[in-house]
Amino acid sequence: MTKKLIFDYIVVGTGPAGSVIAKTLTDDKKTSVLVLESGDNNDKDEPIRNSEFAMELEEQFFAKYFWQGEGIPQENVDDRSFEWTTGRLLGGGSSINGEQYVRPTSAVLKQWEALLGPIWSPERATSRFKTLEKYNGKTNNARVRGFRGPIDIRQTPDRPTSMAVKLTTAIEKATGFPKILDYNDPKTPLGPFTRWQLYQNPNGRRESASTAFLSANIMTPAGRGVNGRKLKVFTKCTVLRVLFSDMRAVGVEFLIEGKQTRAYVRKKVIISAGINSAQLLMLSGIGPSKMLKDAGIPVKFHNPNVGKSLRNHTLNFAVFSANPDDRAHPTDDPNALYAGGAFLPNPTGTNPMRRAVQLFGVGSDHTLMLGIIYLRPASRGSIKIQNNDPLKIVLADEGFLKNSEDMEQVKNIFKIYVKNIAAQLASIDPTYRLISPSPDVIDNDARLEQFIKDNFEHNHHQQSSLRMAPLSKGGVVDRRGNVHGVKRLVVADASIIPFTVDGNTSAAAYLIGYTIARQLLLVDKKLQKRKEKTRLYESDEE
Repeated sequence: MTKKLIFDYIVVGTGPAGSVIAKTLTDDKKTSVLVLESGDNNDKDEPIRNSEFAMELEEQFFAKYFWQGEGIPQENVDDRSFEWTTGRLLGGGSSINGEQYVRPTSAVLKQWEALLGPIWSPERATSRFKTLEKYNGKTNNARVRGFRGPIDIRQTPDRPTSMAVKLTTAIEKATGFPKILDYNDPKTPLGPFTRWQLYQNPNGRRESASTAFLSANIMTPAGRGVNGRKLKVFTKCTVLRVLFSDMRAVGVEFLIEGKQTRAYVRKKVIISAGINSAQLLMLSGIGPSKMLKDAGIPVKFHNPNVGKSLRNHTLNFAVFSANPDDRAHPTDDPNALYAGGAFLPNPTGTNPMRRAVQLFGVGSDHTLMLGIIYLRPASRGSIKIQNNDPLKIVLADEGFLKNSEDMEQVKNIFKIYVKNIAAQLASIDPTYRLISPSPDVIDNDARLEQFIKDNFEHNHHQQSSLRMAPLSKGGVVDRRGNVHGVKRLVVADASIIPFTVDGNTSAAAYLIGYTIARQLLLVDKKLQKRKEKTRLYESDEE
């Protein structure tokens, strides 16, 4: 007879949130955790270890490391379709992303706190980031940086290239925002900078959720916890659904090596599957009842908010010619990846001290590309299942530019920021000329709008499809990640972000994972105290 798999917790997914939770819960060497990862352990593969491959990985979506999928045609981007994918390997998206480490600003976290309470306050978030990070760089405020945590963060490069210096100087002159040293310091969230903060070891190798939290001092290559840690990691398995007894999650059903298997929990099931979390909830009977019934799935709890409020930042590029003598990366630091960048407010003056725009320079021979991300989109998308087949891709509608305000904001970024940056850059070095879009396109509203649609790009900043909020306010989970309507089921990843983050999503996912893990430990501690008091009372009665 096959031994029944029973653990205190089951964690689905090894991305930033799942890996943090697995490690944190098992630190006491008493709590048992099973982690289920659909991909393989590719930490030693050169494209994963070597940061020089980071940009190529994000553009190519190699089948070896990515889920293969496509979203539905986007009506407001001329019916173009974009990839619907993330990392399918140990570390999840953190193993294949562009490595930019960007904390949510205090302005965003204050929104979280107002909705969800003090556990999500800017002050507590800063404290947790300090605990998580091992910062290798310069800052004017060491009190907000961590230097002993498990996640290596490298500020690159030590000596910025002339291309990065010229770009950031042009941004400074064009916008009036002075250069900053540390954009993750809550006091300096706006301005241009020459040095990005990247998920990298001091030698420039990629740092991921896997290398930081599931490394050799945590588990063996076979996925077993070391030094008494009660951790087990299964790779190459696909979770099909959550198992329930009445309204209590009791385990999960999954495929491993082609066989259907079940594992059970004493405490809670934790879903940290990123863009796949919404599908997993719906396959388990939690979501809009009509959709579930049409798909042949018994309804466990009707919640029309599941799969709604999907958000993603917009992405476009402006292309400049560059001085052939300017290098994009220092010769001694090819892992620097980016030639400067900036965080800026809306160019039209609304909320002038709040982040709304992210710029990053990507250089190559004779060319400088300026990445442009609009961080505060009003558009919302959705995730829907097609049927009850867990291997059938969802209908993912990211809703790009669905709200016309987003197009206006992106156009304003080109009309004001890009146009002025181009003028300042040309005055610094005439070899830097704006090629795409050309100035005459920027000056023509209709042509600029078409340019934005034609050159619209996709990133991996999906968030909020399982929003953390009260049920009455569009929520799927509460402030501790507990799924509304059922018991012992938690979601912890970027899908529960309540208000759109103003930067890359991986730092927010680490924060969510660590915060929810801490909350789980507090609940366990309280339950243990109650049991001890009960035993003492019963002993006194005897």
